[in-house]
Amino acid sequence: MDRIIIATEAAAPAVGPYVQATRVGDLVFASGQLPIDPETGAFPDGIEAQTRRSLANLAAVLEAGGASLASVAKTTVFLKDMNDFAAMNAVYAEHFPGAAPARSTVEVARLPRDALVEVEAIALATGPAR
Repeated sequence: MDRIIIATEAAAPAVGPYVQATRVGDLVFASGQLPIDPETGAFPDGIEAQTRRSLANLAAVLEAGGASLASVAKTTVFLKDMNDFAAMNAVYAEHFPGAAPARSTVEVARLPRDALVEVEAIALATGPAR
């Protein structure tokens, strides 16, 4: 089975030696998406805005891989502070209406560039990679 590297300018570039996503067969494995604005390289302020930006980056990466937020099977959310869980969860719910995917949420000591949130996902591709 071939491994396809997924890259898009519609999302922030990787900040280390990894790719935005990898597609293997009909599965897209999206790396953790930080809340980096792809145009400015900056983070928005606050957990709500950072969650929205991380999910927008995730959506762009998934679309480049032939998937979408609607085809996500599993996510992992990394939070700098579990006290932000309710605020993050409210924004997350906006992006996954109805039957949300399986999810783990963990508090971490620190995220790259001191982000407040990072989101990774595994999704089923429903179209070709771009």
